Amino acid sequence: MWDNILATPNWDVAHAFGTDIEGWCVVVARRHIISLAELTDAEAGELGPLVRDLSRALEEVVGSTKTYLAQFAEHPDHHHVHLHVVPRAADLPEDSRGPGIFSRLGLPESRWVPEPRRDALASAIQAQLAPRWPPAGG
Repeated sequence: MWDNILATPNWDVAHAFGTDIEGWCVVVARRHIISLAELTDAEAGELGPLVRDLSRALEEVVGSTKTYLAQFAEHPDHHHVHLHVVPRAADLPEDSRGPGIFSRLGLPESRWVPEPRRDALASAIQAQLAPRWPPAGG
């Protein structure tokens, strides 16, 4: 479940693994592109509402005060457009805020959000997104 929160015509949403941040999601382009400049009008038009709605869902599900959004497409194993949508808790330590959030990814497996918890979070996020996705007219 955690790796299949939502599939739209252009994007897939999954809970990230390798992190101890509950609700850290990735939004992955369904076709292989390496730059946001390669987005079609349809992909770009869907992305904004999707990120907004996912951010709202994360506020509801994990109680985040805001979300961080990052996109690099530089990882050697995933040189493909994918956006990190990361819930930022009010009590997140200062050294993990802003770009420091990436210190909370790529952790040893013993520190990951456990798979059953990722599944439960994914289900709750999916339930929050369901009334809006697919969007009307989409």
